[in-house]
This record gives sequence, C-alpha cells and structure tokens, in this order.
Amino acid sequence: MKNLFKIALITFVTFGIISCSNDDDNDSIPQTNSIADFVAANKDYTSLKAALDKAGLTATLAGQGDFTVFAPNNDAFAAFLTANGFASLDDVPTGLLTNVLLNHVISGKVVSGNLATGYVNTLAVEVSSGANLSMYVNTSSGVKLNGMSNVTTADIMADNGVIHAVDTVIALPTVVTFATADPTFATLVAALTRPDQPDFVGVLSTPGGTSPAPFTVFAPTNDAFGALLVELGAGDLNDIDGPTLTAALNTHVIAGANVRAENLMDGVVGTLGADLIVDATNATLTDPNERVSKIIVVNVQASNGVVHAIDKVLLPQL
Repeated sequence: MKNLFKIALITFVTFGIISCSNDDDNDSIPQTNSIADFVAANKDYTSLKAALDKAGLTATLAGQGDFTVFAPNNDAFAAFLTANGFASLDDVPTGLLTNVLLNHVISGKVVSGNLATGYVNTLAVEVSSGANLSMYVNTSSGVKLNGMSNVTTADIMADNGVIHAVDTVIALPTVVTFATADPTFATLVAALTRPDQPDFVGVLSTPGGTSPAPFTVFAPTNDAFGALLVELGAGDLNDIDGPTLTAALNTHVIAGANVRAENLMDGVVGTLGADLIVDATNATLTDPNERVSKIIVVNVQASNGVVHAIDKVLLPQL
C-alpha cells in the first residue's frame, strides 16, 4: 500500500512539472501583431490578404522592419478589378499585382502627423530603370494619395509599422497622374487638355513597356506659365495659338527614355518638339531661342516615365 502511494505521488509530481513546463513553453511564444496579422484578422481586408498571398508578400509584412501600408478594403479591390476588366484576383497577372501592392507600401513608419504635402517613394518600381515609384501626398484636406485615394482611418499601429486605411486601390501612376494630382501643374494640365490640342493625355498615359513610353517630361510650373504669358504679352493661355502651343508642349517631352537626373548629361537632347541643350552641372535646359530653364524638382518617378519640374516654359524656334 505504501509503495502504491509513493508511485501515485511521484506520478502526480511528474505530471505537474511537465504541465508547468508546457505552460512556460506556451508563455515563451511571442504573440505578434504584425501588419500581416492585422490584415488576416480583419474581415474587411480578405481581398487584400488574398492579394498579398498571391503576390508572396504576406511573409514580408509579417517580418522584421518598419513599413507604412495604405490598406484598401474589399470594396476598393472590387472597384479596382471592375475598372481594369478583371473578373477576380486570379485574373490579375502576378507581376502587375505585386507592383500595385508595393505601390501601397512606404519603407519606414510614417504616422499621419508626419505625412506632409509632397512626394514620397513607394516600394513599387519602374520597369526600365528599376527606380522606386513616387507617390504624391496631399494633406490640404485630409490625406489624398496620387489624387485618387483617401485615407479613411489613420494610425492603426502594428509591431512592424503602421497601417492607414484607404478607400481606393492606388493604381500605378503615369506621368499624367502626377500632373493632375499636383496643383503645381494645374496650368500645364489646362494646356495639355485644351480642346484644340492633340490627345496628349492619352499618349502620356501609355503604359510602361509600350511604345512610345517611357517618357521624360520637363514639366513647367504654374509660375513658369505665368512668366511666359508676360513674356509673350498674352492675357491668358487662350491667347496662344494652337500650333504654337502644340509645338511648345512637345518641346517638354522625350519619348522612349526614362531619363532620371543622375543620367542627364551635358549636350544636346532631342524632344518631340525641338532640341535642347542640357547643362547637367547647373541643372539647366536651353531651348532654341537661348532661353534658359532651371530644373527645380527631379525624379518624380511614374510607371511609364519620369517628371522633372522646371521654372520656365521651353519654346521651339520662334
């Protein structure tokens, strides 16, 4: 009887030690709250989770590092699929889907209070150069991205970054996207879309990898157009005749090349309208009339080309 009692006591103590050990093991397993965890646990983001899984990006957003993710909900993905003629996520080419998703991710943790009007780089890339795509952030009234997507809920904190919910999938930007999203180029857009002009918007929206893309666009600011009107003695844009305006706009576009600032070289470069003289050291362009324009913002990278802002409108030979 005493032996039976001892065996029972030893068994009880041993079981207790094993149980405590298992509890300790469970307690040692870290409970994560990564960006990927948040997406997986939220029924509003089942489409985003499926997209991340298909693109092989779930592990990235579950891993180390800080990320800022602009997260489209299910309705946003449904609208994106419909707008682009896809019946489901399965129909979206994986390479395209991956780049679109990366266009929603910024490296580093950027809370809403640190978002400011201007350009940031996403993790998406332009194919011919491998350069990261730009994103235009406008904080003048809430937060709008590339002129198309609004932040609806900000600062959802995760272990490896921060999530901002958005109401629209942020499509890969074209050079037209930045011209229309950035109010600095409002007069340029008015010129490009004037009824007597060619379909500049259609041409400059040509997808990357499709001729005549990519484009390098030297984009005059509103102030540059204002100075041009004074120079020409014109009251407004409508005082410039159609053929002259067309030739002038063509003089700001290089077709078939994504020429970033670091690749600009001294010499003559041909645009669709005229040859320009590049002074890479001083970041200037000289048109056929010996008018000099300064490059004031560089490398606004789109999926089908790159935009550099300039402070004077370039003109063909007058």
